[in-house]
Amino acid sequence: MRRILLALLVLAAGIYVFNASWRVAPPAEPQVTLIAHRGIHQTFNREGLENDTCTSERIYPPEHQYIENTIASMQAAFAAGADIVELDVHPTTDGQFAVLHDWTIDCRTEGTGETRSHDMAYLKTLDIGYGYTADGGATFPLRGTGVGQMPELKEVLSAMPDRQFLVNFKSREAREGDMLAALVDERPEWRHAVWGAYGGDEPTYQAAGQIDGLAVWSRRGLVDCLLQYEGLGWTGYMPEACRNTKVMLPVNVAPFVWGWPNLFLERIRKAGSQVILLGPYDAGDPGTAGIDTLDQLAQVPDSFEGYIWTNRIEIIAPAVQQ
Repeated sequence: MRRILLALLVLAAGIYVFNASWRVAPPAEPQVTLIAHRGIHQTFNREGLENDTCTSERIYPPEHQYIENTIASMQAAFAAGADIVELDVHPTTDGQFAVLHDWTIDCRTEGTGETRSHDMAYLKTLDIGYGYTADGGATFPLRGTGVGQMPELKEVLSAMPDRQFLVNFKSREAREGDMLAALVDERPEWRHAVWGAYGGDEPTYQAAGQIDGLAVWSRRGLVDCLLQYEGLGWTGYMPEACRNTKVMLPVNVAPFVWGWPNLFLERIRKAGSQVILLGPYDAGDPGTAGIDTLDQLAQVPDSFEGYIWTNRIEIIAPAVQQ
């Protein structure tokens, strides 16, 4: 029995040393890229969120007048220090891409119905600040400020052709990937601006097949990557699902992956991938939490090199860049 215990201890020690972060020296000057989720926007209570939760009805008291996914909010995010802005798109009945997060327009506007069931001209008549309230509907502080502010994707790219954007497909319709590829083909000067795409796997990989060098990743692939690496990563094995992609990793899960931070990041780099560090994962939370507070930012290792995802670029960028 003692021999067995000793053998197990030696094995555990070997696994620990083989996966120790200190085996890899940190980068001399780690490069961090900041992704601003939906630009500068109104944040909200994430407790009990479900897929159909109307988040505009649970915002915190506004600290500014920016509304998510608008050109003004994106320009403000870049001015604050964002490298990439994430935005959401829906195809319209007249073949455009409306930039709006929600599947329907009921939550944020005075209109009703699925976003994709309308044409862009109609969507432009709506007030996207209409539904925002921080006090259960007693007051609507942004109502009237968002009339005509829902942009079409071409407007965004025209306004900021020298910036970079991450396109979030909200459906699983492959045709949306064709639409994005056609847009870039029609206006090749926008290729640099369309940095990446994610969301529904079908449109994401349809776009990747036609836009050379587009950064993409699969939701299913992310889960497979992390689960398989947790099961086998202690051997140094890097699953195929982790290769040549972007790996979205919650900051409270990261300490539990083999070799975090330096060794894991080195393994990911050698696999042709990079890490996008998210905010804390909360079981049942369908949204994408960001590194949104200075306390959360303090959990990011000084040696981290990769992408940081945030909903509060106005707070995080100055702290990262100081």
